[in-house]
Amino acid sequence: MQCGVGQLSGGCQKTMGLHCILILCLFSGWIVGYKQGDNVTLYVNKVGPYHNPQETYHYYTLPVCRPEKVHHKSLSLGEVLDGDRMAESLYLIRFRENVEKKTLCQLTLSEKQVDQLREAIEELYYFEFVLDDIPIWGFVGYIEESGFLPHSHKVGLWTHLDFNIEYNGNSVIFANVSVKDVKPVPLEEWVGAGVGGVGLGGGSLTVTHTYSVRWFDSPLPHARRAERLRDYSFFPKTLEIHWLSIINSLVLVVLLLGFVIIILMRVLKNDFARYNVEEESGCDDLDQGDNGWKIIHTDVFRFPPYKSLLCAVLGVGAQFLTLATGIIVMALLGMFNVHRHGAINSAAIVLYALTSCVSGYVSCSFYTQINGQHWVWNIILTSSLFSAPLFLTWSVVNSIHWWSGSTQALPATTVLLLLGAWVLVGFPLTVIGGIVGKNRAGSFQAPCRTRNISRQIPTQPWYKHTAVHMAIGGFLPFSAISVELYYIFATVWGREHYTLYGILLCVFAILLSVGACISVALTYFLLSGEDYRWWWRSVLSTGSTGLFIFVYSIFYYRNRSSMSGLVQSTEFFGYSLLTALVFSLMLGSVSFWASLAFIRYIYRSLKMD
Repeated sequence: MQCGVGQLSGGCQKTMGLHCILILCLFSGWIVGYKQGDNVTLYVNKVGPYHNPQETYHYYTLPVCRPEKVHHKSLSLGEVLDGDRMAESLYLIRFRENVEKKTLCQLTLSEKQVDQLREAIEELYYFEFVLDDIPIWGFVGYIEESGFLPHSHKVGLWTHLDFNIEYNGNSVIFANVSVKDVKPVPLEEWVGAGVGGVGLGGGSLTVTHTYSVRWFDSPLPHARRAERLRDYSFFPKTLEIHWLSIINSLVLVVLLLGFVIIILMRVLKNDFARYNVEEESGCDDLDQGDNGWKIIHTDVFRFPPYKSLLCAVLGVGAQFLTLATGIIVMALLGMFNVHRHGAINSAAIVLYALTSCVSGYVSCSFYTQINGQHWVWNIILTSSLFSAPLFLTWSVVNSIHWWSGSTQALPATTVLLLLGAWVLVGFPLTVIGGIVGKNRAGSFQAPCRTRNISRQIPTQPWYKHTAVHMAIGGFLPFSAISVELYYIFATVWGREHYTLYGILLCVFAILLSVGACISVALTYFLLSGEDYRWWWRSVLSTGSTGLFIFVYSIFYYRNRSSMSGLVQSTEFFGYSLLTALVFSLMLGSVSFWASLAFIRYIYRSLKMD
C-alpha cells in the first residue's frame, strides 16, 4: 500500500518533505496503487442480524472457513468504536486476475454448528467484508417460507460467492458479492445429503466453500469512488425526498420566526413608549396588567438558586455547540466519507477532549460573575455533568455487549485509551479553562440595581406555568428539525450514508435560531406577568426539546425500524437518552444567553432613576 504522490500538488512536490506527504495522505485519503497480479487483501469483519445494525459479532464466530492462525488488522479508534474487528481471510484475490470456482476450504460441521448456522440464517444474518477500504455485504444464507397448507420452511447456506470488482488503472473502485445463479445448500434438519457439495455421515455435515473473482474496467476515477459506494443498494434507500422535506421545514420555520420577531418588536415598541412617557410625567401608577415588566426591574437580575449547576449547564452546552459546529465544518470540508471507517467517531472523541476548555471557561467565568464562591466544585460539576451519565450508560451497554459476545464491546486497551484521553486531556483542559475564566471574569453587567428584599410574585395564570412553557418551547424547535431527525436516525441506527452536510448546517442554524427566538418570547411573557424567575425557566423552556427527541426515538424504534432484542434495545435507548441530554444542554445554553441579552436590552432602553 502506498500513497499516490504523483497526484499531489506541484508546490508540495518541489518541497517534498515527509510531513507534507503524510498530511496530504491523511486529508485526501490513501490512494492504493496495484500492479497486475498483486495480492489484494480481503478482510472479514463482522456478522449480525439485518434489522439490528448495532448487534454485530466477529465473522469467525460462525463455523466458516478460517486460517489456522487469525491475523487481525490494526484498526483506528473510530473503527473500534464502530464495532469493526477486521481479520485476514483465506480468499486469494490478485489484481485484475479472474478466478472461476476456486475451492476455499472444506468443512465438516457438527450438528451443533449446523444449528448455529441455521439460527443465524433464520435471523437474517448478513456479513461484512472489507477490500481496499470498500465494505462488501452479503447474506449468510437463504430462507424461504411458502404455502399455508402444506407449509414449507426452507433454510439454505450460501457456499459459493462471486466477487465482482471494478478497477480503474491501478486502483480498486468498487467491489460487491453476488450469489446469482448459485444454489444454496439445504440445512433443513439434515435433509439433502450429498447434494451441492454436501455430504452426510456419522452425525456430521461436510460442506465445500468455493468462490469466483471477476474484474471489470470502470470509467470512474479513484477520487470519485465514494459516489459508487453511495449509490449501491444492498441496504434500502429512503432519502429520496430529502430536499423537498427540508425546504418545506425551512419555509415554515422562517414564517414562524418572522411572526415572533415582528409581533414581539411591535409590543416592545408600545411598552417603551408608554413606560418612558409615564416616567417623564412622574406617574408612578403604572399599568400592572399584561405589560408589567418594568415594575420588577429591581428583582429581574436577582441571582438564581443552584448557581453552580446552572453555570455547569451553560458551560457544557457551549462545549457541545463548539463540538457540533466543528464536526459539521469538518464534514463540509470533505474529511469524512464512506471509505473512512469510524472517522466521525474519532473526530468526535478528539474534539470532545479538546473543547473541554470551553466548558470550563464559560462555566467558571459566569459562576464568578454571579458571585459564586465554590469555583473548584463548579469545575468538578462541569467536568462530570455529561461524562458521568456517559460513563454509566456506556458501562451498562458495554456489559450487555460483552455478555452477548458482540464486537460492539470495547477491548480493554480501547477503554484505557478513552479513559486516558479524559484524564490526561479532557479534565485538565476543563480545569485550565476554569482557572482562566475565573481570572478573566469581570463583574455582572446589570443595567438595574437589585433590592435586598425580593418582590412578591403575583399568582400566574395556567398558561404561564413552567410545564406549559416547556411544552411550547420544546415542541417548536423539535418541529423545526423533525424531518432532518429522521435522516439522522436512519444514518446512526440504520445503514444510510449521510452526505448532505450543507443541509445539516442549515437545519442546525435554524434550530439555534428558533430556540433563541422562542426563549425570548417566553421570557417576555413571563416578565410581563411580574415574574422575575427567568433564569432557570429560560434554560428549561427550550431545553425540553431533548424530551421531545427522546419521545421521537421511541416512536422511531416502534414504527420506523425493525430493531429488537436486549442488545439492540439497550444500546438504542441508552444512547438516545444521552442524545436527548446533549440537545437539552445545548439548547438550554443558547436560550439562556438569548434571554439574558434580551433582558439587558429592554431594561437598558428604559429611563429609570
